[in-house]
Amino acid sequence: MSTESISDRHEHIRSISVTALSALLGVGAALASMSLAGDITSLEAANEAASNAQAYALVIGAILVQLVLYDFTDIYDDEEFGAKHYLYITFMTFSFWFVVLGILLTAEAAPYLAQ
Repeated sequence: MSTESISDRHEHIRSISVTALSALLGVGAALASMSLAGDITSLEAANEAASNAQAYALVIGAILVQLVLYDFTDIYDDEEFGAKHYLYITFMTFSFWFVVLGILLTAEAAPYLAQ
């Protein structure tokens, strides 16, 4: 009985840590992408910043860093880490990056849209 509760707690802590790291790296990649965008003084500049290839490279790098980190730290056993986990980490990181970068680009370009 006590081994089940320890195992359940370990699973819960592991899932929280994976979700938190994916979220934080997604937000960090968005902030770094925004710093690459530079000064956004028009809607065209915001559109150009949204299609920046370096921004895409940052989010792909954030995803790859996580995969290497999870493999290195043995958070998952070899037989536990499958396609579902790869897809979850990729989706969470990309989603946070996409939403935060969209908000940042819109907030920077908003004063110039009213003119």
